Amino acid sequence: MTLPLVVAVTVVAGLLALAGIASTLARRRIGLLHLWGAVLLEVLLLVQAALAVVLLLRGERPADTPTFLGYLAGIVLLPVAGALWARTEPSRWAGTVLAVAAGAVGVMIWRLQELWEATGG
Repeated sequence: MTLPLVVAVTVVAGLLALAGIASTLARRRIGLLHLWGAVLLEVLLLVQAALAVVLLLRGERPADTPTFLGYLAGIVLLPVAGALWARTEPSRWAGTVLAVAAGAVGVMIWRLQELWEATGG
């Protein structure tokens, strides 16, 4: 886990959540800006996941490896699930769906960082 990527994920997730809320308040469905934001967020998360897997393969382990892996798998799926659900939502609430997914990513990435830094004892 690298702190600069954690910060980058947090910033992109926050901006995506704000874009989703803005589209909800404007009573509009999500657009290409939202989708590209979700793609950027997913790419950052995949890079972070790849780095974490490399570190795990080298023998570095967080104190609670199963929990860490569960969070890692979940966080990678959230932007995809949020974007797919938001695209199929015919109402103005599509932005809210995407904002909730992005907000969850913003929280989960810091929990992953905490799990990685925990010494276990």
